[in-house]
Amino acid sequence: MKKLTWIVSFVVSTCFSMSAQSETEGLVKWLSFKEAQELNKQVPKPFLVDIYTDWCGWCKVMMRTTYSNPNIAGYINAYFYPIKFNAETKDTIEFDGQKYVSTNPNYPKSAHQLAVKFLGNNLAYPSTIFISPDLKTTFLSQGYLKEQDIEPFLVFMVENVYKSTPFNIFQSLFKDAFYNPNLKKRTNVKTFKEIEAIKNRKKTAVFFYTNFCNSCKVMTQALIHDSLVADVLNKYFHTVVINAEEDTIVFKNQKYTKQMINNYPFNAAVLPITNNKFSIPSFALLDEQLNPIETIPFFQTPEGLRHILIYFGENLYKTMSWEEYVKRENEKNNSLNNSSSPSSTPQKHSTTGKKKK
Repeated sequence: MKKLTWIVSFVVSTCFSMSAQSETEGLVKWLSFKEAQELNKQVPKPFLVDIYTDWCGWCKVMMRTTYSNPNIAGYINAYFYPIKFNAETKDTIEFDGQKYVSTNPNYPKSAHQLAVKFLGNNLAYPSTIFISPDLKTTFLSQGYLKEQDIEPFLVFMVENVYKSTPFNIFQSLFKDAFYNPNLKKRTNVKTFKEIEAIKNRKKTAVFFYTNFCNSCKVMTQALIHDSLVADVLNKYFHTVVINAEEDTIVFKNQKYTKQMINNYPFNAAVLPITNNKFSIPSFALLDEQLNPIETIPFFQTPEGLRHILIYFGENLYKTMSWEEYVKRENEKNNSLNNSSSPSSTPQKHSTTGKKKK
């Protein structure tokens, strides 16, 4: 079974520093709503809100297990503002410029207005709310979350996958990438050296990954081997999977080494491959001479990636705009909301999730 890349990196640094925390708090360094919002003004991060009650048994179990796992807690402490929120508190809480109080201060188990805002009429505990740094988008998970259950939520928020992909799709791909030993490899992956030796080349799709980017691993392990995606890749493209942190990469007979890119030591080859548009996660499309055509940022759904690959693989980008392609495909499906239709643009995606009212 594969482990998340961040498990090893955080286990040493967090085990000792958090071991003295009480069992009731787990190993997460919990903040108040006020503290989290003040810190977020300086350094934006997503929020993780653990919604519990004093009488909730599974809330205590989750604190003793999931939030006491040094790897999970270390990741949360590093990349989130975590808040432990008693759904029956009598305190006044200010969140996003509004004040919330208990719905009935005279009744011990009355729900807090903020709990009602987050959970609606389904006041189930434990519940976990994930909130984007701008406080505009929330994702709700109700019930006990084991370590493997919370992992995709954490990556989904930290690596901005929520900006392009519904959670249920990412969750399925995530589990395949990290926990499915029988994942079928359908895409034929080559090296640049192998491609350069081919006389009659196709276009090339280059997928980047790093040792710290978990959504990149999902793209390179599960997404490109999805049956719909693999068929289009194998038909129109050579596929390259490349570690952007490699010490040496040879591309078009030129040797590249590491340099600081976006304040991180990436291999300099990522710049000519992406036409200086490198980001994580992203993938690049090259023509038959390995010259850059386009670089696509953000994580993609299988359907979204398939349409992008068709648009460029069939050279439709030379005769019509992406918007015209989208319109054509939507007309084929007789619905602008058809789930298999592409997004409005390869570079921009509508945010998905539960919107804050």
